[in-house]
Amino acid sequence: MIKVLFFGPVASRIGIHQATVAFRSGIRIQDVRDELAAQYPRAFEIVCFAAANGEHVRDMSLPLADDSEVAFMAKFSGG
Repeated sequence: MIKVLFFGPVASRIGIHQATVAFRSGIRIQDVRDELAAQYPRAFEIVCFAAANGEHVRDMSLPLADDSEVAFMAKFSGG
């Protein structure tokens, strides 16, 4: 299983902070994103950042291992 975490306004739009996606050989972060974006299009229209296993990801073709953790976040600002 791939554990997926949602933060801030992304979690608010989905209504949950965590989900799972079934692991399959060759699955990439982009595959996880595409699968969840089909279910939650309003949330994924604001996703700007992704992380895998605690590391910021720029290459969405990064393959994932079973038991990976992926996070999706929107832009944020603070004061």
